[in-house]
Amino acid sequence: MAAARRHGVTTMFTLSGGHVFPLYDGAVKAEPPMRLVDVRHEQTAVFAAEATARLTRIPGLAVLTAGPGVTNGVSAITTAHFNGSPVVILAGRAPDYRWGAGSLQEMDHPALLRPITKQASTEHAASGAQHAVDDAFRVAATAHRGPVFLDFSLEALFGEVAGEPAGQAGPPPGHRDAAAAAGAADTVQPDPGAVAAIARLIAGAHSPVLVLGSDVWLDGAEVAARAAAEDLRLPVITNGQGRGVLPSGHDLLVTRARSVAFAESDLVVVVGTPLDFRLGYGDFGGRDGRPAADVVHVADAADRIASHRPLAGSAAGDLTAFFTGLAQAVPAASRRPAMAGAAFSWEQEWLPRLQAARDRALAADRDLLGSGASPIHPMRIYGELARLLADDAVVIGDGGDFVSYAGKYIEPARPGGWLDPGPYGCLGTGLGYTVAARIARPAAQVVLMLGDGAAGFSLMDVDTLVRHQLPAVIVCGNNGIWGLEKHPMRAIYGYDVAADLQPGCRYDEVVRSLGGAGELVTEPADIAPALRRAFDSSVPYLVNVVTDPAIAYPRTTTGV
Repeated sequence: MAAARRHGVTTMFTLSGGHVFPLYDGAVKAEPPMRLVDVRHEQTAVFAAEATARLTRIPGLAVLTAGPGVTNGVSAITTAHFNGSPVVILAGRAPDYRWGAGSLQEMDHPALLRPITKQASTEHAASGAQHAVDDAFRVAATAHRGPVFLDFSLEALFGEVAGEPAGQAGPPPGHRDAAAAAGAADTVQPDPGAVAAIARLIAGAHSPVLVLGSDVWLDGAEVAARAAAEDLRLPVITNGQGRGVLPSGHDLLVTRARSVAFAESDLVVVVGTPLDFRLGYGDFGGRDGRPAADVVHVADAADRIASHRPLAGSAAGDLTAFFTGLAQAVPAASRRPAMAGAAFSWEQEWLPRLQAARDRALAADRDLLGSGASPIHPMRIYGELARLLADDAVVIGDGGDFVSYAGKYIEPARPGGWLDPGPYGCLGTGLGYTVAARIARPAAQVVLMLGDGAAGFSLMDVDTLVRHQLPAVIVCGNNGIWGLEKHPMRAIYGYDVAADLQPGCRYDEVVRSLGGAGELVTEPADIAPALRRAFDSSVPYLVNVVTDPAIAYPRTTTGV
């Protein structure tokens, strides 16, 4: 565990398994001991490690036992892969001397995991274990970040190393990944010529938009991004963990006007997020006969630049350096004297147009955010919750339609305060993310917005919250259906199947049975008092809100 500690790791997430006992032994005997959080399903361990990485920007650590321990973690590892989360997964493995004879849980894990990790390998010798772990953390934390998998044969974990000091860090001569690991942490600077070209595109634009994604936060570029946006007076749309880089209420934040912005812009600069289904695959502009918008894509590594569509410009490398260079490179000729009014052409009509569209959208929401309808409209929950959230709150979304409202109506006051499954769209992240958030932010509010469908994937890990004394507020939007499937299937076929859950299921009683607390809410006026009781409690507390199953989230993105 000394190698993990050198990379800033303080917590191990795991589910007990005999193949990895030596890793537990190393954790509890370390000085100081490494915190060990054991969970009820391996996916929760990996999700907790991933959320730790996303909240702290220090690699997360999950330890899985062999065979089903590893395969149970595959969806969570894939989620980390799509989110670019620096996570190291250490696993046990059947002994080499019995390989091929049918040992318990014998499986060649790396062959399964290579497509969804930056690196997947096996260490066969006790003498190489510490250096292999060091390599794994270096690779995971190098842009573009992502999960690294390393398993150990039984001989490697249970064997002894003679004469090696516990803290020795240098890789042995000829070690298989020594050269790659040595330079893995070097920061790549964006090409100044590429940054200058992007600056010229911005200077010549009439209706530009800046999109900030998760990697702006993960790369530590949130301060530089905000400074550049404010210096250049660019309208900003955020997604993922880019949310909060410009806080709620900032005059340049026009996320609620994204449909107008994306349809009418002539230049969209996307930084730190892929041009995937969440951004219409990068197809912007074109409304009312307008030409398609020019698109610029900026990423932390060259292999993340979009290749599925033409780009007007691109840059790859350290995102702080990109934003700093961009603000300096916008030609001075495009900046008018302050006495002449707006400094940039888009401040005269384009920015006010987006601000007006944003303000209209916010005004149109007010009635539903305060809706007195019964059955409860899900938006009423968010209207009440928003009034209770502190600036440092961590809000977690795990679900379909119900959590889509969270992404729309909960705007973080600070960066690093929002977690959702990301583009892979995997349900079941919620309890692992909640465990990690309470450990990473011990003094902050931690709120999990949980769909009733998603509850079935991980609610048993409330037991983990209880055993490890990790209080949190859980709000379950309980409409008794798979809303993301039921409504579209009815629209396509006129009927639906396999889309119903138990109406009014008492998820609150499940939480109480596991040692937490909770209550059922069926009337809108009871939401706020229940939330206050949840925030005032010192245990995991689930507010189970029965909502109207006839309400479908008005989505425009299907992901297909």
